[in-house]
Amino acid sequence: MTSESAHTFTKYGWLVCLWVLTVSFQYGYHTSALNQLQAVLTCKIADTTTPMYYGLPTCIPMSDATFSVVTAMYTLGGFFGSLSANIVMDRYGRKGASRLSAVLTAAGSAVFGLSSSVGPLILGRFLVGLAAGLGICLCPIYLSEIAPAKIKGNLGVLTQLAIVIGIMVTQGMGFGLATPRQWRLVLFISSGISIFQYLISPFVVESPSYLNRKGLVDQEKLAIRRLWGEIDRVSSTDPAERDSEEPLLSDSDSATERLSTGRQPAVTIPQLFASTELRRPLLTIIAAMMSQQISGINAVLYYSNDILSKSLPELAPYVSLAITIVNFFMTFPPIFLIERVGRKQLIQLSVAGALLSHLTVGYGLNSDLVTLSSIAITTFVMSFAFGLGPIPFVIIPEVAPPHAVSAISSVGLSLNWSSNFVIGLMFLPLRNFLANGDPMKEGRVFYLFAAALFCSTLWFSKLYRG
Repeated sequence: MTSESAHTFTKYGWLVCLWVLTVSFQYGYHTSALNQLQAVLTCKIADTTTPMYYGLPTCIPMSDATFSVVTAMYTLGGFFGSLSANIVMDRYGRKGASRLSAVLTAAGSAVFGLSSSVGPLILGRFLVGLAAGLGICLCPIYLSEIAPAKIKGNLGVLTQLAIVIGIMVTQGMGFGLATPRQWRLVLFISSGISIFQYLISPFVVESPSYLNRKGLVDQEKLAIRRLWGEIDRVSSTDPAERDSEEPLLSDSDSATERLSTGRQPAVTIPQLFASTELRRPLLTIIAAMMSQQISGINAVLYYSNDILSKSLPELAPYVSLAITIVNFFMTFPPIFLIERVGRKQLIQLSVAGALLSHLTVGYGLNSDLVTLSSIAITTFVMSFAFGLGPIPFVIIPEVAPPHAVSAISSVGLSLNWSSNFVIGLMFLPLRNFLANGDPMKEGRVFYLFAAALFCSTLWFSKLYRG
């Protein structure tokens, strides 16, 4: 049985899939964790009767600027984690990289949860960011390499779904655990999940594609048998054969080049930038990742509380959770549509909805139509969830040849983290600059996002033939 002839996983294969997705879940978990804990963590909500609990302070006083630094350490760690992911994945394998991500998450969460001052908070947040940066690079690759060919696209969407579930879980936990005595449990739960992931890792198989590139044919066949069932003939996880089945960069030249990759040694990032053959796959992933962040998803989610709370003031605490639930449900359609509709078509539909939503949000804010802006924010999140959210992760292992997939993933995700950080930093100053102090002109920034997204999508569409 080959990846092409296998229709689905064995039960063991699905368990391995869930194990791999834990790293994406943790990425989403920590993306949202501090948003829910900010008030109790920074002593804005304090328990004056119990300043200490089990030998630790119930809160850690800090200014908004200091809290922003602590929060930003996650992005900084994520950048360096993604930048080094190719080295870790190629040296220790996909499974080894997952184990390292679990160790870093467990250690970082524990340090943060046991902190009594700002210094350990910064260290813990940075370690968790390192783990997230590494994890978000390896998860799409690992899933693609263990998946039967017939469900590769469907399975790739699960990376985004796991991220959204992680965000939703921490937002839900915030309602019960965001208290002076219990906020540390949010971190300890994350640490416990990663410790469990590490402990069961000996029972998880390595990626067959990685084993093939290392020449470990017997181990590769054993992994395939456990993931897909019986082996009828030689595995098609051989990079050359696998890529001949799925050349998604439609240029015949690209396909020919990729057929010759065989067991070439893994490409380093400097070699990646110097290679003319790999330029198109690299630019395709860069354009996809830039479009994802240029869409303004994180800025919109940040600003949504302020907008929707004006429309629904009595339900303000539930606004973020409601938006995340919408995001969660809208991540399911691409699981079923990705192979029927196609990657490129889903992204185009997603971008069309996002552009229309941006323009409507801008008009609603400039016209003081809060309800219209609220609806448009919801439609934007829906549009992002079924295309711009999952597709960039899905196509990484599809457009990149096996010997370069780790390096291309590292560069693409590093830029994703960087643009996320820059957009988050610039959003409010840019909004205020464009509004020029007039609250009725705050919608102008969304017109700018729409223009930037349109341009980046045009670039992506020229590179990616689907």
